[in-house]
Amino acid sequence: MCGIAAIFSYRDGPPVEKSELLKIRDRMTSRGPDGTGVWLSEDQRIGLAHRRLAIIDLSPSAAQPMFDSTGLLAIVFNGEIYNYRQLKAQLETSGFQFRSASDTEVLLHLYADRGVRMLDSLRGMYAFALWDGRKKALFVARDPYGIKPVYYADDGHTFRVASQVKALLAGGAVDTTANPAGHVGFFLWGHVPDPHTVYKGIRAVPAGSFLWLEQGQTVREVSFCSIPSIFAETAQKSVARNGTRKSTLSEALRDTVRHHLIADVPVGVFLSSGLDSTTLAALATEEGGSLQTVTLGFEEFKGTPNDETPLAEQVARSCGTNHQTIWVKRRDFEGSLGHLFWSMDQPTVDGVNSYWVSRAAQQSGLKVALSGLGGDELFARYPTFSQIPSVMKALHRIHYLTPLGKGFRIVSSSVIKRWTSPKYAGLLEYGGTYAGAYLLRRGLFMPWELPELMDGEMARAGWRQLEPIAAIERDITQIASARSAVSCMESCWYMRNQLLRDADWAGMAHSLEVRVPFVDIELLRSTGPWLPNAAPPSKPDLASVPHRRLPPSVLSRPKTGFTVPVREWLLAGVTPGVSPNGDRGLRAWARAVHRQFSTQRSNE
Repeated sequence: MCGIAAIFSYRDGPPVEKSELLKIRDRMTSRGPDGTGVWLSEDQRIGLAHRRLAIIDLSPSAAQPMFDSTGLLAIVFNGEIYNYRQLKAQLETSGFQFRSASDTEVLLHLYADRGVRMLDSLRGMYAFALWDGRKKALFVARDPYGIKPVYYADDGHTFRVASQVKALLAGGAVDTTANPAGHVGFFLWGHVPDPHTVYKGIRAVPAGSFLWLEQGQTVREVSFCSIPSIFAETAQKSVARNGTRKSTLSEALRDTVRHHLIADVPVGVFLSSGLDSTTLAALATEEGGSLQTVTLGFEEFKGTPNDETPLAEQVARSCGTNHQTIWVKRRDFEGSLGHLFWSMDQPTVDGVNSYWVSRAAQQSGLKVALSGLGGDELFARYPTFSQIPSVMKALHRIHYLTPLGKGFRIVSSSVIKRWTSPKYAGLLEYGGTYAGAYLLRRGLFMPWELPELMDGEMARAGWRQLEPIAAIERDITQIASARSAVSCMESCWYMRNQLLRDADWAGMAHSLEVRVPFVDIELLRSTGPWLPNAAPPSKPDLASVPHRRLPPSVLSRPKTGFTVPVREWLLAGVTPGVSPNGDRGLRAWARAVHRQFSTQRSNE
């Protein structure tokens, strides 16, 4: 895991300034404390920079930017390629010689062998920028799920790339005009949806896409792998009798865990009392031997049902892991509030829990930790999997009232908001489709509330740019199964734009690589055909995979989520707790985050 940066003066732009490249790179110091690198071409038209967190091949031979033997191909890379050993063997058979034991060098030779088609061979989480000196072209790619972020700024003359939005801002040469879609997206969802940011001049490379930019040309964006397409394709495949479901799931889960344990440093597990992390810890122990686990405990929760530490410690004893519980108090949060907001790359209402569990992992001595993130999306543990189909079914019975939905919302919204969630006012208008029902379920503020949060024209412009309903519908239009459709929406919206992004910035704030075995392209391809089945894989099926049975107290525990008192503490610190308009809880927290983020940007 690392921080990457690139600047390409591709069309009548000024020469690349090393000082700007270093400012971008060094805003990402925590992403790579183990080493730095920078390179500029002789004509100063291209520059690459890197900060290294050494995980695979800890030697100097794996330093970046890395060049091939001709000196014409160079790369900066963030992430891990879990099948790099198999790919390396293939390349050696074809005559390629290696000077390191890194997955980075595999990428270089793979590109030399297969060009951009190399992306079809990769299994992992990655974002990289590769310079092809023969073609005078920059090749930037991001993994299919979008686990690893990469952003770019293109002013028509100079093209800039970095692992973080704030890194590009630190360079001082990008357009920071407010992007309506980014601000609307944040209040709508609680995060900024890709490819938008809150700045007009900065965009995310879409998940499963690459950018190709040649000297003197315009940038070309190409999608090479689509998660919605995989959901659609696997949903159409026939599966054998239900008796093979357990063996298929077991093989797929063990395979992804084995791949995610590959490292030249110890790998640990974030351990809570939930089925995802406990199953992960059990499988990692069985597949990788000695294992370190870490649990975050809150002094305020001791002796209450929200205290996960006793069950986590019970699981650790059962699995035989080297376990640590890191305790946190309110004053710890207050002392680190400034660093949390400084590290938050884009505004988000979540991520605080990831920040603190990553801090705990760092304190326990880990550089790599496995997370159970993605289990709920694949194994249907969220309420959305039952609620969205139920709402649609109920509204179908009164479909003749749908044309009245907008009028009902306009008349009732101000009254409903006084007594309950404003979402109920939009049931008739939005609840009859998957996309609309998903917006109602996952939305933070509703579309008709946006003008209360910002200038009305900005709200309307942002809504038009986002087209959230149409965008969600495009993702699921080919998916006939309700289970697969909801899983796709959760994976491509909430998980990608919130959970994965938050895990990245929060982990990197503490120089910790967070790996997500449940977010794996091969796992999806293996389990996808079972999702539309009458008996799709479930969390109990997941928990039955380890050879050693999990403790009954874990198996019988209802899903509660990872409960932390952080939001309440921070609300008490940065806002009165109830905003002037009456918003409480998450909505008040969203306003506070937006204010903090805006103030922080003006002071950077």
